[in-house]
Amino acid sequence: MTKRQSRLFFIACTAGFTAIFIALTLHSHTRFDDLTNAENMTEQVLAGKDVWHKNNCINCHTLFGEGAYYAPDLTKITDHRGDEYLKAFLRDPQRFYSEQRHRRIMPNPGLTDQEIDEVIAFLEWVSNIDNQGWPPRPILVSGSTFPGTAPTVPGAEGGAPPAAAEAAGELLFRQSPPGCASCHSTSPGVNLAGPSLAGIGARAAEALQGADYQGQAEDAAGYIRESIVEPNAHLVPGNLYSTGGMSLMPGSYGSDLDAEQVDLLVAYLMTLK
Repeated sequence: MTKRQSRLFFIACTAGFTAIFIALTLHSHTRFDDLTNAENMTEQVLAGKDVWHKNNCINCHTLFGEGAYYAPDLTKITDHRGDEYLKAFLRDPQRFYSEQRHRRIMPNPGLTDQEIDEVIAFLEWVSNIDNQGWPPRPILVSGSTFPGTAPTVPGAEGGAPPAAAEAAGELLFRQSPPGCASCHSTSPGVNLAGPSLAGIGARAAEALQGADYQGQAEDAAGYIRESIVEPNAHLVPGNLYSTGGMSLMPGSYGSDLDAEQVDLLVAYLMTLK
Protein backbone atom coordinates (compact mmCIF):
# COMPACT_ATOMS: atom_id res chain seq x y z
CA MET A 1 0.00 0.00 0.00
CA THR A 2 1.42 3.37 -1.05
CA LYS A 3 1.52 6.42 1.21
CA ARG A 4 -1.32 7.94 -0.77
CA GLN A 5 -3.44 4.81 -0.38
CA SER A 6 -2.68 4.65 3.35
CA ARG A 7 -3.69 8.27 3.75
CA LEU A 8 -6.96 7.72 1.86
CA PHE A 9 -7.65 4.56 3.89
CA PHE A 10 -7.12 6.48 7.14
CA ILE A 11 -9.35 9.34 6.05
CA ALA A 12 -12.12 7.01 4.84
CA CYS A 13 -12.09 4.95 8.02
CA THR A 14 -12.05 8.06 10.22
CA ALA A 15 -14.99 9.54 8.32
CA GLY A 16 -16.88 6.25 8.46
CA PHE A 17 -16.47 5.75 12.19
CA THR A 18 -17.27 9.42 12.82
CA ALA A 19 -20.51 9.01 10.89
CA ILE A 20 -21.37 5.88 12.90
CA PHE A 21 -20.65 7.70 16.18
CA ILE A 22 -22.84 10.65 15.16
CA ALA A 23 -25.66 8.32 14.09
CA LEU A 24 -25.54 6.41 17.37
CA THR A 25 -25.50 9.66 19.33
CA LEU A 26 -28.54 10.97 17.47
CA HIS A 27 -30.34 7.66 17.97
CA SER A 28 -29.61 7.77 21.72
CA HIS A 29 -31.11 11.27 21.95
CA THR A 30 -34.32 10.02 20.32
CA ARG A 31 -34.58 7.29 22.98
CA PHE A 32 -33.80 9.30 26.12
CA ASP A 33 -37.41 10.08 26.99
CA ASP A 34 -38.45 6.43 26.69
CA LEU A 35 -35.43 5.08 28.56
CA THR A 36 -35.82 7.54 31.44
CA ASN A 37 -39.65 7.34 31.58
CA ALA A 38 -39.65 11.13 31.26
CA GLU A 39 -43.46 11.24 31.11
CA ASN A 40 -43.50 10.17 34.77
CA MET A 41 -41.23 12.99 35.94
CA THR A 42 -43.91 14.69 38.02
CA GLU A 43 -43.63 17.68 40.33
CA GLN A 44 -43.40 15.25 43.25
CA VAL A 45 -40.46 13.47 41.59
CA LEU A 46 -38.66 16.77 41.03
CA ALA A 47 -39.33 17.79 44.64
CA GLY A 48 -37.92 14.43 45.76
CA LYS A 49 -34.78 15.07 43.71
CA ASP A 50 -34.38 18.36 45.55
CA VAL A 51 -34.74 16.53 48.90
CA TRP A 52 -32.08 14.05 47.76
CA HIS A 53 -29.64 16.83 46.89
CA LYS A 54 -30.49 19.06 49.84
CA ASN A 55 -29.62 16.27 52.27
CA ASN A 56 -26.46 15.31 50.36
CA CYS A 57 -27.60 11.68 50.11
CA ILE A 58 -25.08 11.16 47.31
CA ASN A 59 -22.28 11.72 49.83
CA CYS A 60 -22.94 8.18 51.11
CA HIS A 61 -25.23 6.43 48.62
CA THR A 62 -24.95 5.83 44.91
CA LEU A 63 -27.41 5.92 42.05
CA PHE A 64 -26.52 3.97 38.89
CA GLY A 65 -23.18 3.23 40.54
CA GLU A 66 -22.31 6.93 40.87
CA GLY A 67 -21.76 8.37 44.32
CA ALA A 68 -19.70 7.90 47.44
CA TYR A 69 -19.82 4.06 47.74
CA TYR A 70 -19.96 4.40 51.54
CA ALA A 71 -23.56 3.19 51.71
CA PRO A 72 -25.51 0.89 49.34
CA ASP A 73 -26.58 1.81 45.83
CA LEU A 74 -30.26 2.80 45.80
CA THR A 75 -30.98 2.50 42.07
CA LYS A 76 -33.51 -0.30 42.58
CA ILE A 77 -34.37 0.24 46.24
CA THR A 78 -38.11 0.67 45.60
CA ASP A 79 -38.13 -2.68 43.78
CA HIS A 80 -36.60 -4.35 46.84
CA ARG A 81 -38.47 -2.53 49.60
CA GLY A 82 -42.11 -1.52 49.95
CA ASP A 83 -43.31 2.01 50.70
CA GLU A 84 -44.11 1.17 54.31
CA TYR A 85 -40.58 -0.06 54.96
CA LEU A 86 -38.99 2.96 53.27
CA LYS A 87 -41.20 5.37 55.20
CA ALA A 88 -40.42 3.69 58.51
CA PHE A 89 -36.71 3.62 57.71
CA LEU A 90 -36.54 7.29 56.75
CA ARG A 91 -38.45 8.31 59.87
CA ASP A 92 -36.07 6.42 62.15
CA PRO A 93 -33.01 4.75 60.52
CA GLN A 94 -31.65 3.70 63.92
CA ARG A 95 -34.58 1.33 64.30
CA PHE A 96 -32.98 -0.79 61.58
CA TYR A 97 -29.27 -0.12 62.09
CA SER A 98 -27.18 -0.72 65.16
CA GLU A 99 -23.96 1.25 65.40
CA GLN A 100 -22.43 -1.47 67.56
CA ARG A 101 -23.23 -4.20 65.04
CA HIS A 102 -22.66 -2.34 61.79
CA ARG A 103 -19.90 0.06 62.91
CA ARG A 104 -21.74 2.84 61.12
CA ILE A 105 -25.23 4.21 61.18
CA MET A 106 -27.33 6.32 58.87
CA PRO A 107 -28.07 9.69 60.49
CA ASN A 108 -31.70 10.66 60.84
CA PRO A 109 -32.27 13.29 58.12
CA GLY A 110 -35.30 14.67 59.99
CA LEU A 111 -37.53 14.63 56.94
CA THR A 112 -41.18 15.61 57.09
CA ASP A 113 -43.81 13.11 55.93
CA GLN A 114 -44.19 15.15 52.73
CA GLU A 115 -40.44 15.07 52.06
CA ILE A 116 -40.38 11.32 52.69
CA ASP A 117 -43.16 10.81 50.13
CA GLU A 118 -41.30 13.01 47.67
CA VAL A 119 -37.94 11.29 47.96
CA ILE A 120 -39.63 7.87 47.64
CA ALA A 121 -41.37 9.13 44.49
CA PHE A 122 -37.98 10.22 43.15
CA LEU A 123 -36.40 6.83 43.92
CA GLU A 124 -39.40 5.09 42.33
CA TRP A 125 -38.80 7.12 39.16
CA VAL A 126 -35.10 6.23 39.25
CA SER A 127 -35.90 2.53 39.61
CA ASN A 128 -38.00 2.60 36.42
CA ILE A 129 -35.24 4.02 34.24
CA ASP A 130 -34.16 1.46 31.65
CA ASN A 131 -30.58 0.85 32.80
CA GLN A 132 -30.09 -2.30 30.73
CA GLY A 133 -30.33 -4.72 33.64
CA TRP A 134 -28.00 -2.96 36.08
CA PRO A 135 -27.44 -3.74 38.90
CA PRO A 136 -27.21 -7.44 37.99
CA ARG A 137 -28.30 -8.72 41.42
CA PRO A 138 -30.20 -7.51 44.50
CA ILE A 139 -28.08 -5.35 46.81
CA LEU A 140 -28.35 -6.03 50.54
CA VAL A 141 -29.32 -2.68 51.96
CA SER A 142 -30.10 -3.21 55.63
CA GLY A 143 -29.07 -6.16 57.67
CA SER A 144 -27.68 -7.52 60.89
CA THR A 145 -25.61 -10.59 61.57
CA PHE A 146 -25.73 -11.74 65.15
CA PRO A 147 -22.59 -13.03 66.88
CA GLY A 148 -21.82 -16.68 66.28
CA THR A 149 -23.69 -16.96 63.00
CA ALA A 150 -22.56 -16.93 59.42
CA PRO A 151 -24.45 -17.02 56.13
CA THR A 152 -24.73 -20.50 54.63
CA VAL A 153 -23.87 -21.29 51.05
CA PRO A 154 -26.77 -22.87 49.13
CA GLY A 155 -26.03 -26.52 48.53
CA ALA A 156 -23.18 -26.66 51.02
CA GLU A 157 -25.16 -28.88 53.36
CA GLY A 158 -24.98 -31.80 50.94
CA GLY A 159 -27.70 -34.42 50.77
CA ALA A 160 -30.04 -35.39 47.98
CA PRO A 161 -30.80 -32.93 45.18
CA PRO A 162 -34.00 -30.96 45.82
CA ALA A 163 -37.19 -31.76 43.95
CA ALA A 164 -37.87 -29.80 40.79
CA ALA A 165 -40.48 -27.49 42.34
CA GLU A 166 -38.31 -26.82 45.38
CA ALA A 167 -35.26 -26.09 43.22
CA ALA A 168 -37.29 -23.78 40.98
CA GLY A 169 -38.66 -22.06 44.07
CA GLU A 170 -35.17 -21.48 45.47
CA LEU A 171 -34.06 -20.02 42.14
CA LEU A 172 -37.08 -17.70 42.11
CA PHE A 173 -36.38 -16.74 45.75
CA ARG A 174 -32.91 -15.53 44.77
CA GLN A 175 -33.95 -13.74 41.59
CA SER A 176 -34.89 -10.09 41.24
CA PRO A 177 -37.79 -9.65 40.84
CA PRO A 178 -39.23 -10.71 43.22
CA GLY A 179 -35.98 -10.15 45.14
CA CYS A 180 -36.90 -12.18 48.24
CA ALA A 181 -33.23 -12.78 49.06
CA SER A 182 -32.54 -9.06 49.19
CA CYS A 183 -34.69 -8.81 52.34
CA HIS A 184 -34.66 -12.33 53.80
CA SER A 185 -31.78 -14.59 54.74
CA THR A 186 -32.15 -18.34 55.06
CA SER A 187 -29.40 -18.56 57.69
CA PRO A 188 -30.30 -18.75 61.41
CA GLY A 189 -29.96 -15.41 63.20
CA VAL A 190 -29.12 -13.44 60.05
CA ASN A 191 -31.81 -10.77 59.86
CA LEU A 192 -31.79 -8.38 56.92
CA ALA A 193 -34.56 -5.92 56.08
CA GLY A 194 -36.89 -8.80 56.88
CA PRO A 195 -36.52 -11.64 59.38
CA SER A 196 -34.48 -14.75 58.69
CA LEU A 197 -36.57 -17.50 57.11
CA ALA A 198 -34.44 -20.29 58.54
CA GLY A 199 -36.81 -22.92 59.89
CA ILE A 200 -39.89 -21.16 58.50
CA GLY A 201 -41.45 -24.47 57.51
CA ALA A 202 -41.56 -25.52 61.17
CA ARG A 203 -42.19 -22.05 62.61
CA ALA A 204 -45.21 -21.57 60.34
CA ALA A 205 -46.90 -24.59 61.88
CA GLU A 206 -46.18 -23.26 65.37
CA ALA A 207 -47.56 -19.82 64.50
CA LEU A 208 -50.88 -21.35 63.47
CA GLN A 209 -51.29 -22.77 66.96
CA GLY A 210 -50.75 -19.39 68.63
CA ALA A 211 -53.73 -17.78 70.34
CA ASP A 212 -52.92 -14.45 68.66
CA TYR A 213 -52.98 -15.79 65.08
CA GLN A 214 -55.41 -13.65 63.07
CA GLY A 215 -55.07 -15.02 59.54
CA GLN A 216 -57.11 -17.56 57.61
CA ALA A 217 -54.48 -20.22 56.85
CA GLU A 218 -55.19 -23.81 57.84
CA ASP A 219 -51.74 -25.34 57.50
CA ALA A 220 -48.07 -24.34 57.37
CA ALA A 221 -48.01 -24.05 53.58
CA GLY A 222 -51.11 -21.84 53.71
CA TYR A 223 -49.49 -19.67 56.37
CA ILE A 224 -46.44 -19.10 54.16
CA ARG A 225 -48.63 -18.41 51.12
CA GLU A 226 -50.70 -15.94 53.14
CA SER A 227 -47.52 -14.20 54.34
CA ILE A 228 -46.46 -13.67 50.71
CA VAL A 229 -49.72 -12.51 49.15
CA GLU A 230 -51.39 -10.91 52.20
CA PRO A 231 -48.63 -9.80 54.59
CA ASN A 232 -51.10 -7.79 56.67
CA ALA A 233 -53.37 -10.77 57.37
CA HIS A 234 -51.35 -11.60 60.48
CA LEU A 235 -48.75 -9.43 62.19
CA VAL A 236 -46.48 -11.04 64.75
CA PRO A 237 -47.00 -9.08 68.00
CA GLY A 238 -44.10 -6.80 68.86
CA ASN A 239 -42.46 -7.56 65.55
CA LEU A 240 -39.80 -5.14 64.34
CA TYR A 241 -41.07 -5.64 60.81
CA SER A 242 -44.41 -3.87 61.09
CA THR A 243 -45.49 -0.37 61.97
CA GLY A 244 -48.85 1.29 62.50
CA GLY A 245 -50.66 -2.01 62.00
CA MET A 246 -49.05 -2.52 58.59
CA SER A 247 -46.42 -5.05 57.59
CA LEU A 248 -43.23 -3.56 56.16
CA MET A 249 -43.26 -6.27 53.51
CA PRO A 250 -44.66 -5.04 50.17
CA GLY A 251 -48.28 -6.04 49.71
CA SER A 252 -48.06 -6.26 45.92
CA TYR A 253 -46.77 -9.82 45.53
CA GLY A 254 -50.31 -11.16 45.32
CA SER A 255 -50.66 -9.35 41.98
CA ASP A 256 -47.02 -9.24 40.89
CA LEU A 257 -46.57 -13.03 41.13
CA ASP A 258 -48.78 -15.59 39.43
CA ALA A 259 -50.20 -18.60 41.26
CA GLU A 260 -47.48 -20.93 39.96
CA GLN A 261 -44.69 -18.65 41.19
CA VAL A 262 -46.28 -18.44 44.64
CA ASP A 263 -46.59 -22.24 44.72
CA LEU A 264 -42.88 -22.60 43.85
CA LEU A 265 -41.85 -20.20 46.62
CA VAL A 266 -44.04 -22.02 49.12
CA ALA A 267 -42.58 -25.39 48.06
CA TYR A 268 -39.06 -24.09 48.63
CA LEU A 269 -39.78 -22.33 51.93
CA MET A 270 -41.50 -25.44 53.30
CA THR A 271 -38.15 -27.23 53.03
CA LEU A 272 -36.55 -24.79 55.48
CA LYS A 273 -37.07 -26.71 58.69
